[in-house]
Amino acid sequence: MVPASFIWVLFILIAVGVPIVFALGVAPMAAFIMADKEVFLKLIAQRLYTGINQFPLLAIPLFILAGEIMNVGGITTRLVGFANALVGHFRGGLAHVNIVSSIFFAGLSGSAVADTSALGSMLIPAMEKQGYSRRFAAAVTAASSVIGPIIPPSIIMVIYAYIMQVSVAGLFLGGIVPGVLTGAGLMAVTAVIARRRNYPKANRRATVVEVGRAGFDAALPLLTPVIILGGILSGIFTPTEAAGAAVVYALLLSTFVMRTLTFQHFSKLLLRTAVASSIILLAVGTANVFGWVATISGIPTKLTGFVFSITDDPLLLLLMVNILLLIIGMFLDAGPAILILGPILAPLMQQLGIEPLHFAIIMCVNLTIGLATPPMGLILFVASTVSRERVEHIAREMLPYYCVHLAIILLITYVPALSLSVPRWLGYLQ
Repeated sequence: MVPASFIWVLFILIAVGVPIVFALGVAPMAAFIMADKEVFLKLIAQRLYTGINQFPLLAIPLFILAGEIMNVGGITTRLVGFANALVGHFRGGLAHVNIVSSIFFAGLSGSAVADTSALGSMLIPAMEKQGYSRRFAAAVTAASSVIGPIIPPSIIMVIYAYIMQVSVAGLFLGGIVPGVLTGAGLMAVTAVIARRRNYPKANRRATVVEVGRAGFDAALPLLTPVIILGGILSGIFTPTEAAGAAVVYALLLSTFVMRTLTFQHFSKLLLRTAVASSIILLAVGTANVFGWVATISGIPTKLTGFVFSITDDPLLLLLMVNILLLIIGMFLDAGPAILILGPILAPLMQQLGIEPLHFAIIMCVNLTIGLATPPMGLILFVASTVSRERVEHIAREMLPYYCVHLAIILLITYVPALSLSVPRWLGYLQ
């Protein structure tokens, strides 16, 4: 029997600054050494390799590559133009454009960091020129970038689906309503702030012809999520094949239709994709090892017994889990947090009668919001780099938006229909 105390090795390594991916690999090694079972150490490399060598995980580098192609190909400009035609005439128009652009961009990249970098570099300077404070521009960009991994496609949802054996298509569908609700909530708060601060708006509303022209320019990029979801739901291809189709479509669109992507871009584009993918996949492999050792050490069973000794009320337990996820999200990125906590918390929630897909959405949304919370929120650091504003200043400006994020978490937690209705209508739930 492997001692459950090995989990403290993980926490200590993380606390002293060891990268998550190495902490996840070293902790299981420590477990076998503490149990005098060094003979099992050779299984760690095997488990790590088999954890990565899985066809569904090929979707991760492919989705990253598709997002990179879309971004380098200048497609972001068309999305922003369409958003501006739709909502630019509102008070605080560019702030609304920022949020709507994030909703559009979410359907292309599936990454909050890519959203912050691509839109922030374009919209933060533009907002500053129109009289918005740089802090507010950075705060809106960071707050709306959270939508990126919620609306499909989503890289963290692919990771969760693989680790916990949940339907990728069901998860993608479950993220649509929470993502749109988040965008609507952020726009409502922005409208109040813009009115109080008297932020500018466009001189006139775009005409129907101008909206139509902007929509036509953005139509082909916006077909990307339609192709991905439509292909999966119709059974034409698997989620992994859908990611490949997204890459092919992005290449055709950027190279031959828009003619904004040249062969000179490919070396840097492929290098960024390779680096980002290798980091994620190595973390998946070490997390597979960690989950295996955690299972044989009985950690999920012990945690279940401990939690039920406190209360067996599902509503209270969901609140406790949400608080835990919010705290964890402040220090860990969403991917590693899912890899560590998913195999431990998901079985507990299932024992409480929580639909696995419902908890998957709760966990993914909650940890995604952690990307925008201090002290370790990666989105905040990207927004800080782009805007040249201090992280703490951006976080302070985001306080009203954090209220929206918390409200969304509570809504999807206690109103399951918000995340389960679309999957149920399309036959992914009973």
